[in-house]
Amino acid sequence: MDALGPRIKQLRIDAGLSKAALARRVGVSDVTISYWESGTIRQVGHERLIALADALHCPLERLLEDGTAVAKPPASQRTTEDAPGNARLLALHATPPVPWEAQTLADPLAGSGIAIDALVKGCYLVTPGAGETFAYLEEGDIAAILPTSHFRQEGLYLLEWRHALTILHLSQPEPKTLRIDAPGHCTLVDSNKPLPFRIAGRLQARWQKCNDSE
Repeated sequence: MDALGPRIKQLRIDAGLSKAALARRVGVSDVTISYWESGTIRQVGHERLIALADALHCPLERLLEDGTAVAKPPASQRTTEDAPGNARLLALHATPPVPWEAQTLADPLAGSGIAIDALVKGCYLVTPGAGETFAYLEEGDIAAILPTSHFRQEGLYLLEWRHALTILHLSQPEPKTLRIDAPGHCTLVDSNKPLPFRIAGRLQARWQKCNDSE
């Protein structure tokens, strides 16, 4: 990974980020960023590489253009579960990155010729990871999320906000304004200015877990 340090530096500069800004996005100190860029620290763990790629908005392969092999993440991080019909569920965690951006084992749902295809085409199936809680998505629930970086229409969106993944309701009450609804409060932001969050996907459909007694 001798070329990794200079590549991180160049990508950071291209993204217009200071060392401190990149450090905040990745969850490390700016000193660590300096060590990575200078080559003082040559071994960067898989989780950090994923976070770097996400923070720099580039594919992981772009960081590893020298062909260096990366160890696969622990099974707990790339876990998928078999669901009826051989669909694959991705575990959604509050800590970034988004599961399908982290070299997941699953592909978007393919068409099967049934009526629901139009709704979930191109989506990933996710369910909260062990111990994780999200607004609008409880333990055992399943969501079909369509990856997107833009507001399309009113609905529930998966956002990366304040260094965490969250599910919130977005709407556009008037042009150039986005309304963010969370349980108990709402926020209005100017959509013409840099948003305080990154849109990662839109929830196309949800299936709630039912108790056996229901």
